[in-house]
Amino acid sequence: MKRISDITKTLLTAATVFAGSQLSTAGNGVEIEHLGTNNTLVRVTADGKYLILPVQESNDEATVNVLVDGKLDRTLNVRLAKSKVDYTVPFDIEKYKGKNVLLNVVTSQSRATVREAKEDACWGNFCVSDTFNTENREKYRPAFHHTPLYGWMNDPNGMFYKDGVWHLYYQWNPFGSKWQNMTWGHSSSTDLVNWTHHDAAIEPDGLGTVFSGSSAIDSENSAGFGKDAVVAMYTSAGASQIQSLAWSNDNGASFNIYAGNPVLTLESEARDPNMFWNQDTKEWILVLAHALDHEMLIFTSPDMKKWTLQSAFGKGLGAQDGVWECPDLFELPVAGSDEKKWVLLSNLNPGGPFGGSATQYFVGDFDGKTFTPDLDAEGKVPTKWLDYGKDHYATVSFSDAPGGRRTVIGWMSNWQYAPEVPTMQYRSANTLPRELGLFKNSDGQIYASSAPSPELEAVRGSVFKSVSKVNVDTKGRRYAIPDICEITMNIDPLKSDSVTLELANNAGEKVVLTYDPATSRLSFDRKESGIVDFSQDFPAITVAPTYNDGKTLSLRIFVDRSSIEVFEKDGRFVMTNIVFPNSPYSYMSVKANGGKARVSNLKIYNINAQ
Repeated sequence: MKRISDITKTLLTAATVFAGSQLSTAGNGVEIEHLGTNNTLVRVTADGKYLILPVQESNDEATVNVLVDGKLDRTLNVRLAKSKVDYTVPFDIEKYKGKNVLLNVVTSQSRATVREAKEDACWGNFCVSDTFNTENREKYRPAFHHTPLYGWMNDPNGMFYKDGVWHLYYQWNPFGSKWQNMTWGHSSSTDLVNWTHHDAAIEPDGLGTVFSGSSAIDSENSAGFGKDAVVAMYTSAGASQIQSLAWSNDNGASFNIYAGNPVLTLESEARDPNMFWNQDTKEWILVLAHALDHEMLIFTSPDMKKWTLQSAFGKGLGAQDGVWECPDLFELPVAGSDEKKWVLLSNLNPGGPFGGSATQYFVGDFDGKTFTPDLDAEGKVPTKWLDYGKDHYATVSFSDAPGGRRTVIGWMSNWQYAPEVPTMQYRSANTLPRELGLFKNSDGQIYASSAPSPELEAVRGSVFKSVSKVNVDTKGRRYAIPDICEITMNIDPLKSDSVTLELANNAGEKVVLTYDPATSRLSFDRKESGIVDFSQDFPAITVAPTYNDGKTLSLRIFVDRSSIEVFEKDGRFVMTNIVFPNSPYSYMSVKANGGKARVSNLKIYNINAQ
């Protein structure tokens, strides 16, 4: 029988050997220590700008608690690689230089043994680096639409114009290409087409992650943050959704978090605050989405900090499915008249006209406290859509745009399939910028127009093909097109039943546009557009009213690597749809069905893209 001291010695020796077997130095500036089947420590042992995190898209999320000098600094959710590394993302550690940085990683999937857990692909691929490669590695990354350099993106946020620069913030996950870790990413542009990427603007804090919101320039210093401070209001999303403030005194490059947050709380789910200054009443107006109640709440404030509820709009009106989100409220002139009307944007998901997410709007009057919608001929509030494609959501406008412009940008995807589209380095793009207006149609109703912003004229390159006038029949005409291009044309249906326009490649992948003059509608069929099998909801036909009484249809079509936006030339309608052809569309064909039609002023432009 062994003595107690011998047993103790044996156990201590075994424990030492066991502990040593769990400690592995991965090198490259990190040290890995496995604590159990689903808990591992990653210790940063070298200085550098980034800690590179290895990601596997299909894996479950791990919770990564970042400790700096022993104190919890922040928590990330990352799909750390298990069987393979799909891509990597950077975590900025430069600000922690000279401090002890430790990642306490808890994976959601347990292993039978620690030995099995040690085999995960991620542990050997952590490293410290002074660089991170953001070169485009995606065939479908757009050439002339805004995208994040890497990571997931959804709603545009906090957009404003100041000193000749357009600032675009957006819902961003810097640590993977699926929704999580919501942060305000930031890009800026002097021409609305070419974008400069900046560091994250507003990051999660103790109140939660950073959901959507708006920004405005406080020229009156009403909030006390300084004259012409850029003030952002956003939803802090933790256990509840509450509204917070941040301000910038360097034109939106960096933000200070208001110490008195939150500035607005409710007992029910509300988000996406959109605020603007009412010059007539000298106070701030706030529109807040009361998401599950399908209504918008309207508040007023003298200083952005203390808000008074004035009214609610929307219950029982318009599309009522899903949730209401991302509001915007502004006044516009009605084309060809002295009349002005207010427009209330109400994005919703699901419940769009072709499934999933979409942007509806209401036209009416606003007295500073209450929005009153216009009625149709039957005395009802009509449901109207800003875009008749499947891929146009979370549309909001830039505040303080020059010349009284109402410039908007949307998220170019759909919640039905956004996490599954065939990209990985990044996910999602923004729509092209658009100018909103109002026009009165022959039915007596006032509708919103959405025309390409004038800055887009500058991206036109040389004319690739020009045709002044040609008649088409069932045999049709065929024209080569560049990979990325703008196409302008007039289609006179004459006596034909319909006119069909196809964008196609030699593999037979195609997008089919059909103009039906009898119903004054244009359809967009992407069922055979390329890769469509990642979601049952992706193959679809969308249909737009043309508001032209079946007469000549004038189109502007923008073709990028993974999107097609079809505008009536004055913006009386637009359809936005993403596409994923295996090879770019290389030709366009036009034919008439049941008679002859005429195509005139056809121009195919090359696009000058950076």
